[in-house]
Amino acid sequence: MYIKSSELKNSLGKTVTVAGWVNSRRDHGGLIFIDLRDFSGIIQLVVTPEVEESFKLAESVRDEFVLRATGKMRERAPELKNPNIPTGDIELVVEKLELLNKSEPLPVNTHDDGPMSSEEMRLKYRFLDLRRPKMQKLLKERSRYYQFLRNYMYEKEFTEITTPILANSSPEGARDFLIPSRLHPGKFYALPQAPQQFKQLLMVGGVEKYFQIAPCFRDEDPRADRLYGDFYQLDLEMSFVDNGEVVRETVEPLIKTLVTDFAKKKLLTEKVKRISYSEAMEKYGTDKPDLRYKMELVELTDVFEKTEFKVFKAECVKAILVKDGASLTRSQIDNFTEFAKKEGAGGLAYILYMDGEAKSPILKFMKPEEVAAIKKRTGAKDGDAVFFGADSREKVNKVLGQLRIQFAEHFKLAKDDEVALCWIVDFPFYEWDEKIKKLDFGHNPFSMPKGGLETLDKAKTDEEKLAIVADQYDMVMNGFEICSGAVRNFNPEIMYKVFNILGFNNEYVETRFGGMLSAFKFGAPPHAGCAFGIDRIFMVLENTDNIRDIVAFPKNGSGVDLMMDSPSSVDELQLEEAHLEIVEDE
Repeated sequence: MYIKSSELKNSLGKTVTVAGWVNSRRDHGGLIFIDLRDFSGIIQLVVTPEVEESFKLAESVRDEFVLRATGKMRERAPELKNPNIPTGDIELVVEKLELLNKSEPLPVNTHDDGPMSSEEMRLKYRFLDLRRPKMQKLLKERSRYYQFLRNYMYEKEFTEITTPILANSSPEGARDFLIPSRLHPGKFYALPQAPQQFKQLLMVGGVEKYFQIAPCFRDEDPRADRLYGDFYQLDLEMSFVDNGEVVRETVEPLIKTLVTDFAKKKLLTEKVKRISYSEAMEKYGTDKPDLRYKMELVELTDVFEKTEFKVFKAECVKAILVKDGASLTRSQIDNFTEFAKKEGAGGLAYILYMDGEAKSPILKFMKPEEVAAIKKRTGAKDGDAVFFGADSREKVNKVLGQLRIQFAEHFKLAKDDEVALCWIVDFPFYEWDEKIKKLDFGHNPFSMPKGGLETLDKAKTDEEKLAIVADQYDMVMNGFEICSGAVRNFNPEIMYKVFNILGFNNEYVETRFGGMLSAFKFGAPPHAGCAFGIDRIFMVLENTDNIRDIVAFPKNGSGVDLMMDSPSSVDELQLEEAHLEIVEDE
């Protein structure tokens, strides 16, 4: 039986057997030292010429060969002890060394030190990359993380229930992955973007509180904080709940303890703020603000209501105060200007406060009272800088919101050991879609509009409809959306009405969502829930900005699994059985 290296300290003077990979090998002439790595750490093997066959084998081994060694444990000489590893005081004197498997020359580095291999190579040879101690630690941490989540949900008396993977296509906001049916030609299953409909049906079925660590599948473009194809979420639902605050108060302690007890990080505020969607957009320019730093958008539209400065004759004028911003060089300001232009701005006006005075190319176009109002409104002091946005309100918020993030990164305002949480609430139920020039759903058509049927009936104009808010909520952690949830629309009459307002008749609703509607007609209780993106939470807690770093087998930035070579072609027989034909692009 093998003994793990982490248990060898209790084996001094005993004959033991260990196994693992060659981490490194050093030939000192009369002695060969091999650092053998297993799942728990490293133990040094000492091979002497007296064990002739083992010594001959030791001369030929290379990194990542798989060995088994039997020998006696002893304490190292004082001058040869290694304080950098837990087993640095002991070593195994080999009596028998066996080769279990060879390794070809390594295409990637399996150590945390030394040059890091490219991401593409690490993903192609992920089975080797996983041998790095950092990756081994992440896999164990992720397992502990899942256990932490499950323990909390069981303590809160949630029932874990798995829902189908082969499901129907549903409008969750992204493209479905479709699965052709062999038994039903021309029809398709869809991999679920979320267990949304099934978990609501569980509430209708009499389940009090449900959860699962659910696989979700969405054909969305990859990005640094979003995996391509499949990801996991902590999905939950509660019956007889008609207020989103009940859900928020139930799950909030889980995330707070994950921060403090699991990740050993500091919560910036014990009380988690509730911020309305409209306030978030006006103050931070985004519905997922990073609250580790302030830098709020400052309203100046009224200051320039009668301005003669053409650039500021706009629907909206706002500013952002950057502490110590006067230290920015001209080239750095030019870089921020180019960033603003890429986000849709025409340029980036600014004022620097230096040596007791304001300095800027735009000052000559402004009235003294306007300049004074800017300083007072923003609270600018010597050494600071103020940057402006002037355009439509939507564009100003977007550009300054993104600049806020860029300035924070430049001045390193966010600390990795701190976590700021907030809830964004009261999302607009409808929004104006500029492409189709009409109203559309803001987020989820299955959310409950606040005020119910009465609010819907009162809304006659587009303006009144745009003012309707959903009892919908997101949790934000350090600028990342980690949770989305809502009080659900469980009333068929309201379901019809929210679609009727957009011009869809009852028949359309019944065709698309007949299963849900049918269930709701049989005594559906009010219910609410949410889903946490557990990959994204783990990414933040582990201080990495690339979500692919914390998953065992991710796809690359183009959605390709380089290790398994997928997606891949399939043979004609498989296509024929699935009633499919490949049509080449013209």
